Order: sequence, then structure tokens, then C-alpha cells
Amino acid sequence: MKKSFSELPLRIGVGIIVLNNENKVFVAKRIDNTKNFWQMPQGGVDEGEDFLKAAYRELEEETSIKSVELIRELDGTITYDLPDRLLGIIWKGKYRGQKQKWFLMKFTGTEQEINIKTKNPEFLEWKWIELDQITEFVVDFKLHVYKKLQEKVKKVIN
Repeated sequence: MKKSFSELPLRIGVGIIVLNNENKVFVAKRIDNTKNFWQMPQGGVDEGEDFLKAAYRELEEETSIKSVELIRELDGTITYDLPDRLLGIIWKGKYRGQKQKWFLMKFTGTEQEINIKTKNPEFLEWKWIELDQITEFVVDFKLHVYKKLQEKVKKVIN
């Protein structure tokens, strides 16, 4: 008998909001979704891995960025569920969604450091956008996540 997707666990993950000197946000377009959806760096936490270490690792794996300073670990976690069309497909069908811990970081390097053509590339292109724009480009099932993040970041940088 097929296990119900609602019984699947949430994947534990981290997300990183990277701001440049103008407080613009780093976003990148995923390779596996050719529509005009952009996201901030994020990924899974390995078993026993510290959330902050996972955030630095994911950021470097996805973007090659190492030159960042932690501004703040955002309070709490934010959860999203996958839409039915992706259940059983994403993460080899092991999870129904993700529970994420987010970190706000300041990029201190030069743009030459940013390289999305990594060993296992996830992104096609990247850009800096205004914080107010992050909800305009995000995939529908993560919209509430990005709205919450927008509010939390505004409280920190304003």
C-alpha cells in the first residue's frame, strides 16, 4: 500500500538571505525550473550538523560565496509543504515539505567571487534585487515563506 504523503516528514533545512552594500538581496534562477522563478540560497541540514555551519556550507556549495558576515539568525523556523504536483518527486519522495532556519548575511566580497557554475550546479543565473521584489519572483508554494522573511529582514535593516 502506498504511504500517504501527509505522513512524510519535513526536511530540515536552512536558507540564507545575502545582502550587498546597497541592501539588495541575492537571488538565483534554478536549473530545474525554467520559468521566471528566483530563490535565495537554501538547502538541507546534514544529520548532526549545526544550522549556521549548514548555512555557510550551502551558500558556498550553491554560489561559491565565502565572504559573508552574519548579521542575524532570524527567529523561529518557517515551514512550507510541496504542492501535490511535486510530492513524491522532489527529494526522492522522502519529504512532504521543508522546515527552514533562515540567516541574514552581508556579502563582503567582490562579485568575481560569485560563481554558480559549481560542481553540482543548481542555478542558471543570479542577480541582486530589492527586498520588496523577493515575493514577485518566488515559486507559488514558497510565497508565504518569502513574505515572512521580507517582514523579518525589514525590521533588522530599517
